[in-house]
Amino acid sequence: MKLTIVGCSGSFPGPDSPASCYLLEAEGFRMLLDFGNGSLGPLQRHIGLYDVDAICLSHLHADHCLDLCAYHVVRTYAPVRPLPRVPVHAPRDAPRRLAAAYGMDEEPGLETAFDFAPLAPGTFRVGPFEVTAALMNHPVETYGFRVSHGGRSVAYSGDTGECPELVELAADADILLCEASFLDRPGNPKGLHMTGGQAAEHAARAGVGTLVLTHLVPWYDPAEVLAEARRAGFGGDIELARSGAVYDLR
Repeated sequence: MKLTIVGCSGSFPGPDSPASCYLLEAEGFRMLLDFGNGSLGPLQRHIGLYDVDAICLSHLHADHCLDLCAYHVVRTYAPVRPLPRVPVHAPRDAPRRLAAAYGMDEEPGLETAFDFAPLAPGTFRVGPFEVTAALMNHPVETYGFRVSHGGRSVAYSGDTGECPELVELAADADILLCEASFLDRPGNPKGLHMTGGQAAEHAARAGVGTLVLTHLVPWYDPAEVLAEARRAGFGGDIELARSGAVYDLR
């Protein structure tokens, strides 16, 4: 299994990265976790334009899903046609919400290019991957994912505040992609996002191998986020997510 970080900027694209998008590959199958705004462009540095086999959307905030609208253009109007519909595992309201974002009628909406399947907590198969979804602590319906293949696992927090379900989801994972949107300052809203220190605390309780801090909001210095995480007592490796970084999990 190979993980490529396509986009890791939190809330909106930054100067060095688009919003959230992660590419997982195994046995020639290519799956995206999230498809945030700006990510379709750099995705093409890593795979062909028509090579996405499945998509999982953690939730329906624009920085996690909006480039599905742009990818609808690719799948619908490409000179290479017909193209099969791409399975999209997403919160139940995704077809309506994304059709509205695109500016089209709900029927048939984006379903000419995508085959939407509503998410629920539990485990399901996507190509060669075993995917587990769990509800996270965020103001809208939001899922974290655990993707496993060949005895290796990557856990992804999506967006979340502090959340025991994330610890359970990420237990003993090789890599935890964990959001770290806030610095440790008074007045951070609860049930929205985490700090680097909170991400490290969750990683320690879960016993993960490597913590990758992601969803890094451009108005904060990522070095401060990393420093807070390193003071939180996690004994494994801690890294800042970087657009274009590749992790080969063999």
